[in-house]
Amino acid sequence: MPAFLTGHFYDVANPELWVAVGLLIFIAIVVMAGVPKLVATSLDAKAAKIQGDLDEAARLRAEAEAMLAQIRQEKAEAEAQAADLLATAEADAKRLEAEAKARIEESTARRQALAERRIAQAEAEATQEVKAAAADLAAKAAQQILAARIADAKSDPLLDQAIGQIGGKLN
Repeated sequence: MPAFLTGHFYDVANPELWVAVGLLIFIAIVVMAGVPKLVATSLDAKAAKIQGDLDEAARLRAEAEAMLAQIRQEKAEAEAQAADLLATAEADAKRLEAEAKARIEESTARRQALAERRIAQAEAEATQEVKAAAADLAAKAAQQILAARIADAKSDPLLDQAIGQIGGKLN
C-alpha cells in the first residue's frame, strides 16, 4: 500500500509530508514559469531540425539516384556511339582497302601496258636497226665485190647504174 494513503503520512511532524509538499510547490513553480512550454518548444525545434535534415537527405538521395540514372544512360549512349564509330571505321577501312586494291590493279595494268608498248617499240626499233645494218652491210659487201670486179675490168655503164640504184633501194 502506498505511503500517502496511510494516516501517519499526513502528520505535520512527518518529514516525508514536507518533502512531498516541497516537491508539489517546485512542480507548480516550474509549470507557472513555463518550463514545460520551453522544453516542448526546444524539442519541437530539434524535431523540426531533424525532419529538415531527413528531408534534405531524401532530396540528396533522389538527386544522386537521378544523376546515377543519367550517368548510366550517358554511358549506354557513349557505348552505342563507340560501337557505331567502330562499325563505321571498319566499313571505311574495308572500303579504302578495296579502293587501294583497285588503284593498285589499275596502276599495275597501266604499267604493264606501258611496258608492253615500250617492248614492242624497242623490238620495232631493233628490227629496223638490224634491217638497216643488214642493208648497209649488204651494200658494202656488194660495193666491195663490184669494186673488185670493176678493178679487174673496165668500167661498165650498166654496172655503175645498178650500183647507184642499190643504195636507194636498200634504205
